[in-house]
Amino acid sequence: MGKIIAIANQKGGVGKTTTSVNLAASLGVLEKKVLLIDADPQANASSGLGIDVESVEIGTYQILEHSNTPEEATIQCSSPNVSVIPAHIDLVAIEIELVDKENREYMLKKALESVKDKYDYILIDCAPSLGLLTLNALTAADSVVIPIQCEYFALEGLGKLLNTIKSVQKIHNPDLDIEGLLLTMYDSRLRLSNQVVEEVQKHFHDMVFETIIQRNVKLSEAPSFGESIINYDATSKGATNYINLAEEIIKKNTK
Repeated sequence: MGKIIAIANQKGGVGKTTTSVNLAASLGVLEKKVLLIDADPQANASSGLGIDVESVEIGTYQILEHSNTPEEATIQCSSPNVSVIPAHIDLVAIEIELVDKENREYMLKKALESVKDKYDYILIDCAPSLGLLTLNALTAADSVVIPIQCEYFALEGLGKLLNTIKSVQKIHNPDLDIEGLLLTMYDSRLRLSNQVVEEVQKHFHDMVFETIIQRNVKLSEAPSFGESIINYDATSKGATNYINLAEEIIKKNTK
């Protein structure tokens, strides 16, 4: 049975999409079968893996609406062992369209039942909000990875997200776990970066991944070429960080 992991934080620019794309590619390289679901209307995870977003006809919108199956929406991408359910800007409308539906928080969970057994990991790249799209992702997920940028406002909004996770556990998904807090955009030269790492580790202890994603030029360049960091530059610091994260997640889930 595949494990569904949502990558979520309502704060923008913390490395959600970078993590979704590169964690998927790293798990794929480690011979795990991965499905990446782009649940962000900006569709950066889709374009970051070389998919032409404008030409997407069946994607996350259609599977949330239950007008198409996940199998029909799945695209094989250039990264080995990685398939993608892409997003399109029309995903913006889904929040409004689902409002009147019964069990609206369970639409993604229900849709994924048919494919859950076909993959080792299903990753969901969430939008930077706590709306109905993210709520669907958290209801469908077994666990959540929370990227935290090593910046001054890093912990701002984290309490809100943890409260949302608590209420999802209470009402919709009692089995939802926190897979871990992931520190991103770390620069060892900056005192502030080191302070944030200390602060987060002091407060959250074992909930924090040992792997820290360092600030890396290659990581920023890769999406403009429609490639994961593994395809773009497998020898870069960014690639090493994400392979380490993938290994940490695999190890954690094979105990």
